[in-house]
Amino acid sequence: MLALKLALVPAFLAALTMAGRMWGPSVAGWLAGLPVVAGPIVLLLALARGPSFAAQASVASIAAIAASEAFNLAYALSCRRLSWPVAVVAGMSAWLVAALLLAQLPRSLAWAVAAACTAVAISQSVLPRVAGQVPAARAGRADLVARMLAGALLTLAVTGLSASMGATWSGLLSVFPLLGIVLAVSAQREHGPHFVALLMRGMVVGRGSFAAFFAATAAMLPRYGVWASFACASAISIVVQGATRRMLDARRPVRAGSSEASLQRRVE
Repeated sequence: MLALKLALVPAFLAALTMAGRMWGPSVAGWLAGLPVVAGPIVLLLALARGPSFAAQASVASIAAIAASEAFNLAYALSCRRLSWPVAVVAGMSAWLVAALLLAQLPRSLAWAVAAACTAVAISQSVLPRVAGQVPAARAGRADLVARMLAGALLTLAVTGLSASMGATWSGLLSVFPLLGIVLAVSAQREHGPHFVALLMRGMVVGRGSFAAFFAATAAMLPRYGVWASFACASAISIVVQGATRRMLDARRPVRAGSSEASLQRRVE
């Protein structure tokens, strides 16, 4: 079990980093919407604490989308004028306030989905819009190692403290903005705030598949057990993720020379 904790999340983070190198910030942000960190953590919680505990944590994970959007929005707005350490403090402050409020919500799937949808709508409306060309990320080996180490530490912390934290905080902390922090700081340092805004907008698009994954696990775990529930949830998440990408491409006007048009050509 320890080896699984140390390997699962870092492996997903490494794959996401490679995707950012190949296809740029929009695809990296879009893929970051998949439950590449929270999903494995909740799986480990299910194996260690049982399906019912993991189902409750899944509900909290959906609500935690609102806290992640609070971080994204605060960071994206702050980094336009402030250095990355100050932007991280602003983002983490927003995340903490949102998480404390979410912990007081009723433990129901309907409340969690409502909180997540409201946060995504606000974030989509307020996040800065980017025009022009934005280069692809080039994370170095040190950045990759740092991301993988942070993922392993987060996994150990959440799974190790789950008994004392309870299902709600376990679910909320499984969606701690680890990816948001490492990707946003790297983006701001290398390419500036426009890159950050494009990355955050990509993350917004990916929230649907994230919510679909945890809605499936919340509904299925008490009845169908761990492996069947997570297999079905993974399939549903991938289908929703593909659908959101096709919808985004269909609605986006293709303009010669734009970063999004260039990205679309490279993906196709």
